[in-house]
Amino acid sequence: MQDSPLSLLPPLVAIIIAIWRKNALLALLSGVILATIMSENWQVVSGVTNGVFTISGVFSSTGNLYIISFSLLIGALVTLMNKSGAVNGFIEKLSSLNLVKNSRQASMLPTIIGTSIFTDTNLSMFTAGMASQKLFDKYKMSRAKLAYLIDSTCAPVSILLLVNGWGAYILGLLDDYQLPDSVGILIGTVTYNFYAIIAILLAFYTAYSGKVFGPMKKAESLVKNPVKEEFNKTAPAHVMWLPLLSLLMMTLVLLWVTGDGDIRRGSGSFSVFWSITSSLILLTLLVSYHKLLNLKEIVLSSMQGIKYMLPAVAILVLSFAFGDAIKGLGTGIYVSDLFNLELPLFLMAPVIFIVAALMAFATGTSWGTFAILVPIAVPIAQQSGLPIEFLVAAVLGGGVFGDHASPISDTTVVASIASGCDHFEHVKTQLPYALIGAVITIILYIMVGLGLS
Repeated sequence: MQDSPLSLLPPLVAIIIAIWRKNALLALLSGVILATIMSENWQVVSGVTNGVFTISGVFSSTGNLYIISFSLLIGALVTLMNKSGAVNGFIEKLSSLNLVKNSRQASMLPTIIGTSIFTDTNLSMFTAGMASQKLFDKYKMSRAKLAYLIDSTCAPVSILLLVNGWGAYILGLLDDYQLPDSVGILIGTVTYNFYAIIAILLAFYTAYSGKVFGPMKKAESLVKNPVKEEFNKTAPAHVMWLPLLSLLMMTLVLLWVTGDGDIRRGSGSFSVFWSITSSLILLTLLVSYHKLLNLKEIVLSSMQGIKYMLPAVAILVLSFAFGDAIKGLGTGIYVSDLFNLELPLFLMAPVIFIVAALMAFATGTSWGTFAILVPIAVPIAQQSGLPIEFLVAAVLGGGVFGDHASPISDTTVVASIASGCDHFEHVKTQLPYALIGAVITIILYIMVGLGLS
């Protein structure tokens, strides 16, 4: 059964369930159980038991525990920043600087904020959206344009500046393959992630030039659905930016230390865990020093943030288990052999990008897409001789494009809420920009593929 057409069954079933039920958790769990039943020669009881052991085995890895803990603590950090008033303080500080004097500067503000706060996509979207809504109304620009600018900067920058949950998650998927330089490969995906780079460049061009096309020209959502600010406290701006700066700097320092002077060879999981821990401690000290929250409120806010992250962490755990399960079946090796027989080398990255895009569009989740396709892309690269970072980048870029284009994507929904734009108007007006980025990306993948092959 290993390295045979039947090994394709678990990922296919996972994809079908994800599209059908719009549920990444159910899809991944079904894929894990089916893969372990198959590995036990269709013995259901022993297969299900093995599936439970496979899932619980995720927690036996120190690296996995670091990444899971990091993801949970990110939720605590973001929620504590919101409830302490740190986000409001940061927004007020931006307003008080009086940097915005015309429509071009008003457009550039959310674009710059969206590319600056890369720790958490939702945090950057809400910060950019809330800071810019009134300015966009003042200068008679549509909320659809605001939604596009924050959606096309916040998510792409998270997959490029990987000192965040996205980076930790992908690193965990790569660690399953005992690669000699997982962090180096992760960093290497940045230069090949053409879609994310193009999306950000298009957003900056649109903001600076003021030029729009397609349905965006007819957008009429100037004052629809304004965001209601849930947290009324206002803290000094440094309560937000100091912990974020600490998170970035600590991660880079720890990567350098654990890599003996080479950040590419450092321990990514160790570095992000201790960075988020130190950042959360710093934030707690700042909140306490300024008497923004008492100890009980700090603990409750942190627990609320951790609770908020549990569904994402459940996907994370099942993603690791799913990768282990289909690796045991030899799915990746079989697909790589199939690609080698059926596809020229220069078409592999474009095809992987398109498959990832279709899956993310249909399911609304890029992370679920990564979980299924990264374990397939890595063996293809190993078998074909193409750079691993090249094919993994195609998966990542396709997932982000599918997110941008999908009306059921959580990031698309959050961008609509944060900008006060009608959701389907945002989807409709953003789609032409996303498609242009995707077409250019496919052309670039073909050109690079020709050079590599």
